[in-house]
Amino acid sequence: MMKYPFEVAFSELEANPDVYISAVFSCLESEFLVLPKGEGFIDYPVFEKGYEYLKYVTSGFQNIDPGPITEAAFQSPMIIIVLRTMLGFTPPEWAYVTTQRTGVSVTQGFVRTLDRNIRMNPSAPLSGEASKDRVKELVETACQLLNSPVPEVEPNKIHRLDKADTSSGPTAIRALSSMGVPYAMLLYERFLGRPFAGHRDSVSELVGDSLESAIEDVLAKAGVSYRKTKRAERIPGFDQAPDFIIPSEFNPQVVIEAKITEDDGTARDKVTRVQHLASISSTNTISDLPKFEVIACIGGRGFGVRREDMKKLLFATRGKVFTIKTLDFLVEHTRLREFRSR
Repeated sequence: MMKYPFEVAFSELEANPDVYISAVFSCLESEFLVLPKGEGFIDYPVFEKGYEYLKYVTSGFQNIDPGPITEAAFQSPMIIIVLRTMLGFTPPEWAYVTTQRTGVSVTQGFVRTLDRNIRMNPSAPLSGEASKDRVKELVETACQLLNSPVPEVEPNKIHRLDKADTSSGPTAIRALSSMGVPYAMLLYERFLGRPFAGHRDSVSELVGDSLESAIEDVLAKAGVSYRKTKRAERIPGFDQAPDFIIPSEFNPQVVIEAKITEDDGTARDKVTRVQHLASISSTNTISDLPKFEVIACIGGRGFGVRREDMKKLLFATRGKVFTIKTLDFLVEHTRLREFRSR
């Protein structure tokens, strides 16, 4: 019967690391096909409604005129999201290009806030005289870019607007809006941009929250006192705060790092972080026990790529590596059992 690394003595793990690397790999799960929507997720019908209104205001993209578009955008703000998507820009990129072209200061913070407010309540009309000029400049810049063919660049470069719908100005937009889009071109643009890339980046913290919530449930069920740290929080004694400290940051006896990644390069960085925590937990002068026990709770296919990285993780934690499937063993097989009250 297969045993997990946290069930055996560290000497056994050191003697047969490959066996226990395979054991961890066997219970790693990936959720990269399913993403949380999160706050401000725009469903397709809402996006399509904004697109159709923009198409109506521009007479089927015959007249990409900033005046009528700006007026319509204040009544139907999804037009702004659609324009940004047509450009293929992030909010900060749109702010930068607008400031550069118009001389009007449109900050990244303003555009991020505008974008988020629209996503949170897409049916609410925009208001505020203070923002009107900046929205007008954003739309003006978008129209300039969409009305112009892509400028020539050096052969070893590619222009960001050299896309199927914006490569030759409004002619390309009208063509794609009035007929079926060539499937090969859609696939090529997905290849360049990764499907759901923007949304995946925006909910990256929510993906990690699922593992952290599961750990909290286990600790609470066992009555273990713990301190869950916040992102980028400063904790004395740690240059980077671990995700959980047991029982508190004033007396750290156990620390837990909860990490999910679908990328093997990122997994390597996270392994290095755990190794650093282990190095902070230097050996006491009185005994061979570490000052605090380091536990890694991991998920995602990124950790299941490089066996050597998993070996480093197992050695750094002395075998205390858990996945969603093995969290039920978390308290029983670590020093957390010393703080159990239920």
